[in-house]
Amino acid sequence: QVQLVESGGGLVQPGGSLKLSCATSGSTFRTYAMSWYRQAPGKERDLVASIPSAGSIKKYADSVKGRYTISRDNTKNTVYLQMNSLKPEDTAVYYCNAANFVTGAPAFVSWGQGTQVTVSS
Repeated sequence: QVQLVESGGGLVQPGGSLKLSCATSGSTFRTYAMSWYRQAPGKERDLVASIPSAGSIKKYADSVKGRYTISRDNTKNTVYLQMNSLKPEDTAVYYCNAANFVTGAPAFVSWGQGTQVTVSS
């Protein structure tokens, strides 16, 4: 069973930056597209960004386009999310998962514990 371990969250002031990491287990990481999702209190879990297993095309939600950058290191089985110019509305628990790159639908039933991002002054 693939494990997903998110880290890097924290409290940051508006306009600040954070870099999230998602470490995965298993030797098949490089074959999966990966996505980041976030869930704010009382809201649904939303797709934030996606990266294919190979290639340079990346996809972002309109709300984070130009501020967030998704990347991956297949040698470390890790996917990253660089978040800049953070806003209070970015506050949420952030999760990663393997995903269908076209639809953004998560591939694994089990999720990691997520990492809390709080943007507040």
